Amino acid sequence: MSHTPRLWTVLSCSLLVASLGAGATACGTGDHPLSASPYDAADQVAFNQKAGSRPIDPDRPLEVTLKGEDGRITDVTVTDTHGRRLAGELSADGDRWHSTGSLAAGVRYALTVSTEDEDGAPGRRTLSFETTPAKKLLTAEFGPDAGTYGVGQPITAELSEAVKDKAARAVVERALVVESSPRVDGSWYWVDDKKLHFRPKEYWPANSTVSVRSNLEGVRVGDHLYGAAAKPLKLTIGDRVEAITDASAHQLTFKRNGEVINTIPVTTGKPGFSTRNGVKVVLGKEYFVRMRGTSIGIAEGTSESYDLPVYYATRVTWSGEYVHAAPWSVGSQGYENVSHGCTGMSTGNAAWFYENIRAGDIVKVVNSIGDEMDTFGNGFGDWNLAWDKWRQGSALLAGTPDRSPADTARLRPQV
Repeated sequence: MSHTPRLWTVLSCSLLVASLGAGATACGTGDHPLSASPYDAADQVAFNQKAGSRPIDPDRPLEVTLKGEDGRITDVTVTDTHGRRLAGELSADGDRWHSTGSLAAGVRYALTVSTEDEDGAPGRRTLSFETTPAKKLLTAEFGPDAGTYGVGQPITAELSEAVKDKAARAVVERALVVESSPRVDGSWYWVDDKKLHFRPKEYWPANSTVSVRSNLEGVRVGDHLYGAAAKPLKLTIGDRVEAITDASAHQLTFKRNGEVINTIPVTTGKPGFSTRNGVKVVLGKEYFVRMRGTSIGIAEGTSESYDLPVYYATRVTWSGEYVHAAPWSVGSQGYENVSHGCTGMSTGNAAWFYENIRAGDIVKVVNSIGDEMDTFGNGFGDWNLAWDKWRQGSALLAGTPDRSPADTARLRPQV
């Protein structure tokens, strides 16, 4: 192709009027090349893929080139069936465009090439093609189940394949979109190679809605690994409910939307079985649970052994920590800690607590001599990690300055 500079001239209306004389009363006429309908540029450009042929390998980059030395390519757009545009780069002299992003697998693309000839007249060429389906798919399953939850409920994403590479994690994280109304600043955290948690910087706003979706379908994650479709999720967030247990004062304070509505005498874990400090999220409620000491490593028949029917049990850890009715310890409630780690209260108070708490609500323990609540692995201890440390668990935000919700949104894919 000749690289001799050409002057691409567009005359202004005033110049046209001056040159055409008094008889010219308008800037445009049907004879100017820029006013013409685009010509068919099929003979002007070439592709490294064939329209209408069998599906192509998505790992192969797409390329559009100019035939001959006349004219140039002015623009190329490539969009898949999900409305996602393929990134690409056009050479400075307009003789070549090539993709810089990865093609998606198992989708149809529409490609439009805009050109102009040596006189500046516009041309256009369109075609469509399909990519071959992926042989190895990465699926994502969101949790919890759809429904209404408390302000502390994290969003979870379980992946079908391990994702270890940082760049691949960024691809996945960018495609997992969480939106809330009202809007909040939040981030994903990679718990391990197959599990992510999402939480806001602060608790979810009371009475908000949260929607979760994936844009992973067809997206290349790694070598021969592509994203699959995922079922979206929608949650409703209820009132801001916080139950704060002061283990040294032997008292539970129940707050709704910042207002204290009940104060309950309790007993927590005694020395050797002290209740964990920190923020826990309600995992669920069970009207009846059979609690046995053997479940937490207490040998049957020893002085600490127990086997009890328990009612109105609200679970806060997977290892067996509950807030529940403990009629056998009413005499100690409000005065001393005598349990094996759970928070015990009278049957009447436990029934009230059970009716006024839901999954996702906050149960926080302070002033216990016990260990801190695990961040992951034994329920949802996500809120015990400071926000700056939480951001370091993100493949997109780690190492970047804290941003506003609007800035965070820019990390999301545009669809």
